[in-house]
Amino acid sequence: MSGLFTGFYSILAWIGSIVDPLCGPVGVFRWLAPGTLLACGDAGWGDEIAYGFVVTASLAIATLPVGLLIGFFVALGKQSEERTVRLASNIYTTIFRGLPELLTLFIVYYGLQILVQQLLASFGYEGPVEINAFFAGMIALGVVFSAYCSEVLLSAFKAIPHGQYEAGAALGLHRGRTMRLIILPQLVRIALPGLGNLWMALLKDTALVSVVGLPDILRQTGIAARVTKQAFEFFGMACILFLVLAMVSSIIFYIF
Repeated sequence: MSGLFTGFYSILAWIGSIVDPLCGPVGVFRWLAPGTLLACGDAGWGDEIAYGFVVTASLAIATLPVGLLIGFFVALGKQSEERTVRLASNIYTTIFRGLPELLTLFIVYYGLQILVQQLLASFGYEGPVEINAFFAGMIALGVVFSAYCSEVLLSAFKAIPHGQYEAGAALGLHRGRTMRLIILPQLVRIALPGLGNLWMALLKDTALVSVVGLPDILRQTGIAARVTKQAFEFFGMACILFLVLAMVSSIIFYIF
């Protein structure tokens, strides 16, 4: 697992070096901050912060489909005619909406390692097992996002008139096609504002993965601040980068 994500990081770094908005060929740091602490290359911390920016954006983007998919099925479970399915879905959302995100991250990062270690030990493998921080962050933030997402989707489901389902049945569509062709387009339109708010929260929550060693924006700027003793400048830059991500996201949601 660790080797897989190491390879992912290598591909990510290669792509980032080309399209990097901070230290790429037309990057902001490269053109506006030469000779400063934000300079790219060995002269400054620009490359490290630029890499953290890519990791933060990649983590949020990778977490989004995981949370949406789980949240969609949990929302369906909350409407199930089976009492046990409804109960399990409600327990899921209660747990992951009630636990602090940082605690959930610790449970996934450390607990998953122990679980995998014990599972492999039962097959005779006694070597060390280490869960990649990116993977742990994606799973932890994904389950938290899905718990809130399920409530937004559930409200959207309830806002769709029952007659829409009946219309699909009258047209001879089975439940799957009714969901895909009639319900989902309306669901997305109704749920999009709420999902946009959850996306903004997800962007901020990515900063939590810095505590398990993932080189995101907060960790990279934190290291630079400790080494240079210029905390205000580097944490101020972290604020700017998170705000840039938020503004770009707002523009995208406004377009759609």
